[in-house]
Amino acid sequence: MSNLNEEIKELESFVKELENISKDRIIDVSDEIKETKEKLLSLREKAYSNLTAWDKVEIARNPSRPTALDYINIIFDDFMELHGDRQFKDDKSIVCGLAKIENQNFTIVAEQKGRNTKENIERNFGMPNPESYRKGIRFMKQAEKFHRPIITFIDTKGAYPGIGAEERGQGEAIAKSMMEMANLKVPIICIVIGEGSSGGALALGVGDRVVMLENSVYSILSPEGYASILWKDGSRVKEAAEKMKLTAQDLKELNVIDKIIKEPAGGAHYDKELVAKGLKEYIISETENLIKKDINTLVDERYEKFRNMGEYK
Repeated sequence: MSNLNEEIKELESFVKELENISKDRIIDVSDEIKETKEKLLSLREKAYSNLTAWDKVEIARNPSRPTALDYINIIFDDFMELHGDRQFKDDKSIVCGLAKIENQNFTIVAEQKGRNTKENIERNFGMPNPESYRKGIRFMKQAEKFHRPIITFIDTKGAYPGIGAEERGQGEAIAKSMMEMANLKVPIICIVIGEGSSGGALALGVGDRVVMLENSVYSILSPEGYASILWKDGSRVKEAAEKMKLTAQDLKELNVIDKIIKEPAGGAHYDKELVAKGLKEYIISETENLIKKDINTLVDERYEKFRNMGEYK
């Protein structure tokens, strides 16, 4: 695997060099670029053909992995961000707003990580405070009022565990978010795009459809936390990841999620447009199906879905 990774890195560097030559229009290297990319794709498929649960955790945590805003800007025709919970402040670890695909309007509630240290500080490293969840509830209730389907993007290590967050009612905010989502009279689609851990992820995970990207993970806590609590040994993270059944494939088999959205070999960061295309197609298709349902039937089915979650199909 290490030799393959080195070869992949060398080919990636070579592709960049060829693309720079092509940009400068020194010579036509389009055939060489195409041939090298095909070889690169083949190597990635070979290297990532038999991933462990821990491998998928590392891919889900990759700093280059597309964030919620990356997908939102590709999938939707328009996005207008809305701010604040009207109680404390606007916490930027969750982004809320209005969006549309063609003539269909949506409300978006998305956990957002940063790309670098500055952005991560601004986004609180993607770990929401209670005001983030209350902001999400505010706009989900607004979506219900105006009959807009809701799309949530889940990508967090967990809710922020600081003293201030606890003083402002972190647990209550998470619980209320789940309770409100269970009863909202509009279609809800929840999408795990990266790392979905703990109550911070579950707070946005109560929907009519719950889907995951192929290399994302979804669990009650991190493998590090699991290993530390269960075995008092944080070094056993790889073993913990296997036992937790946190991969998309595990959770689909356990009937916890509805669908797995395909990623390119190696992860979504290699072709975010392709992944966004798959997400867009799913959102359009399932939204059309869900809005046809009687609204009371929809809410009842959502309730039954989570009451029976984990049972084998």
